[in-house]
Amino acid sequence: MSYKVRLPIFEGPFDLLVYLIENAQMSIYDIQVSEITSQYLDYISAMQEQNINLSTEFMVLAAELIEIKSKMMLPRPEMAEDLVGVEDPRSQLAARLLAYKQCKRQSEMLAEQEEKNAGVFEKPQEDISVYLDNPDEYLSLNIDEFSRAFRDFLYRKQRIEETRRHYTRVERDRESMENRMVHIRDLFRHARLAGVSELDFKELVPNTEDRYDVVVSFVSLLQMMREKYLDAEQRTNFGDILVHAGTRDLDDTRKETTDDQ
Repeated sequence: MSYKVRLPIFEGPFDLLVYLIENAQMSIYDIQVSEITSQYLDYISAMQEQNINLSTEFMVLAAELIEIKSKMMLPRPEMAEDLVGVEDPRSQLAARLLAYKQCKRQSEMLAEQEEKNAGVFEKPQEDISVYLDNPDEYLSLNIDEFSRAFRDFLYRKQRIEETRRHYTRVERDRESMENRMVHIRDLFRHARLAGVSELDFKELVPNTEDRYDVVVSFVSLLQMMREKYLDAEQRTNFGDILVHAGTRDLDDTRKETTDDQ
């Protein structure tokens, strides 16, 4: 049983025939049937050698080309009056080729239009009479109400600026934490050179009077404990926090900081 094959270039027998005619720069009204038939049959043979099952349409058109070729080889009348009423064997084929090319152009145009319309989205019509029928409403305020609204506006603006400063402070805190971790690492390096194995947490805080400074130092210590660079213990409730080196080498923090920069 035969079936239609969609080739990379040719979608059917007429597509192949049009290609051969245009490639040979021939006019559809003056087809060199012998040459075109040979090329068409060669292409059919090549596809059959590649085990491509062709539809019967290819074979039917091949038979028609051979028939036209045979008619063209028959002797024709030489006198002009004898040519009256003799139809050119190629005329029907030329008409079918013209109709095919026209249909193909229209199908390409429709396919292009479909592709354009695929990106267009329409919104259904809505009833907007509720907005057109109602007149505009104007806000009527006395001086006290206007002043109150203006104060509310200034208050909201102030809150927005405070929020922005807060988020800016958070970014600055992150950088301060990184710098504090470098500061703590340097303190332990100097202590290790002096033969001291542990430090009081208070010694890690540059300014113990500044609550923010204490918090940054404490968070930095927790981060370094989490990464196993330091370890700490508190032997009594509310007692001093003693910090000593962890299982990882503190010099690794210097390498990581350098890589990050």
